[in-house]
Order: sequence, then C-alpha cells, then structure tokens
Amino acid sequence: MNAIKIFSPATVANLVCGFDIIGLALDSPKDEIHLFKSDDPGIRINKIYGASLPDDPNKNVAFVALQFLLKKYKQKQKFYQEKKIGFEIKLIKNINPGSGIGSSAASAAGVVFGANILLGNPFNTIQLIRFAMEGERMASGAAHADNVAPAIMGGVTLVRSYNPLDITKLHTPNELWVSIIHPKIEIKTSDARNILKHKILMTDAIRQWGNIGALVAGLYQENYALISRSLEDVIVEPIRAILIPAFYELKIRCKEIGALGGGISGSGPSVFMLSKGNKTAKKVTEVMNKVYSTLKIDYNTYTSPINKKGLKWNKIF
Repeated sequence: MNAIKIFSPATVANLVCGFDIIGLALDSPKDEIHLFKSDDPGIRINKIYGASLPDDPNKNVAFVALQFLLKKYKQKQKFYQEKKIGFEIKLIKNINPGSGIGSSAASAAGVVFGANILLGNPFNTIQLIRFAMEGERMASGAAHADNVAPAIMGGVTLVRSYNPLDITKLHTPNELWVSIIHPKIEIKTSDARNILKHKILMTDAIRQWGNIGALVAGLYQENYALISRSLEDVIVEPIRAILIPAFYELKIRCKEIGALGGGISGSGPSVFMLSKGNKTAKKVTEVMNKVYSTLKIDYNTYTSPINKKGLKWNKIF
C-alpha cells in the first residue's frame, strides 16, 4: 500500500473540569488527509485546501509530527537510509484553524496514524500520540494530549500521566451528544495559556478533583445527572470566559432547555454543551444560534454524537 486517505475528527478538550487531561472525539466535522509514500526522502506538503496555513513546513503541525515519526523510524530500522522513505501530504481542512476544536490535533494525529499504516505499523498507540503531541507543542507551546489522544483512540480519553505518558479510554454513554458554536474570533492557544494562574488555592484544587472523579464515574454509570453536576470548572474557565462573547448567556440558556452543561472547548473560542440525546442536542444548537444571531460576529454551529472509533482510513492505491 503506497497511499492512504485518513479522516481525522475534530475534538473537544478539557471537558470543563479536566484541563489538559480529558478530551473527546466528534463525529463531525473532520479533516481529510491524503498521504503518499515516496522513494524521495523527506516530507512534502503538496496541497492545502480550506485553510491558509504557513508556507514554512517547520511551522506546520503535520510536517513536525511526521518528522518526529520518521526520526524514530530511522532509529528503529537500520535499512532506512537505503530505502530513502519519504511522504507527500495533501490536507483538506474542514476544521477551522484556531477554532478550539482540535484543528492542529487533527492534522498531527492524522499524518502519524496514516504513516504508521503505510510503514507496516511499527509504532503503538502511545508512540503515535507522542509524535502528534510534538505537532501540538509547535502550535501552542505545550505538548498536550487531550486533543490528539481522542482523535487517535476515539471516544472520551483521560491522560493519567504525562511522564510517563499513560492514557486510558473511558466509557462513552450512547446517548451523549455534543453541540458546538464556533465564534469566528481569534484566540491563540499560546495566549490563552499565558493568562492562566501558575498557583491555585487548595480549596479550588479539591473541588476540581472531585468534579473530575465524579465525571468519570458518571460516564461509566451513564448517570447523566452526575455528569451534569460534574461539568464545573473553578480554575480555568473563570479566567478564559472573558475572552468569549456571551459565554455565560450561552451556558445559562442552553441549560434552561435541557443541556447537561458545558464550557470552553480547548482554549476557545468554541463553546460546547453536552446533552442526553440527539433531540435535545439539536435544541441546544438552536439556542446557540439564537444567542449569536443578535451579535455582530460570524459563527458556525455543529451537532454531533461522540465518535467512539476516532481516526478512519481508506486505501487509495
């Protein structure tokens, strides 16, 4: 197999109380990546559709992540030099860069996942996540896994530890749906991280830990009331909320019509809400549209189930 088409999903990171450790994969939107194995050494990004991304390959997350994979492959395979393996990439971006729903993660996770298949699967899931995290490091200044992990593994994932990297896939209730609004304003991930406090109160930490534990329990028990009570962030959201227009109005009005709760997706500006069932999720999306229709801000909305499988692929030839 010399070419592969990868469908890489959007993701929601943090899941309110799980900053940098909990994320989930969406069924839509998703990026499409065409990856071609070549006898010419190196990595070439041939085409990018749907987004304006840097011309410098060293500033492209797909290039950086794949470069790390090839470096490790070279160390594993002594015949690498003789074979002169390279890759050509075509990116079709359906996830807007800077949207807060894992655009960079989709690119980074997609290329390393596809390259691993074309090379005969020499790397395991954790190794692929590590490579994709290097793309995230370049994009945001931090090698976080809460977007790339669910993109690769699917469903809801929890990062137990970053050193050593230890990630587990959590149970996903079948009726859990996601509504998202993406205001078309720019919030750089690096800037959103820089405004966070480096020290927090012990009382806030205890409350946050309780919410994380209860959220995990609620997912496994399919206890939607417990999930709802656990969607509280007392550390990050109060600081970042000021960056997103009508943030608290969105939360209040969505919960009034049945949403379980929600918050900022990643570092924003997208806001997500969880609901029980497709019917409620669609009503929540309608409310999001009503709130933002009064503002002079362009936006997109999405309604999606949770993608339990993560990345998908087809053989091209």
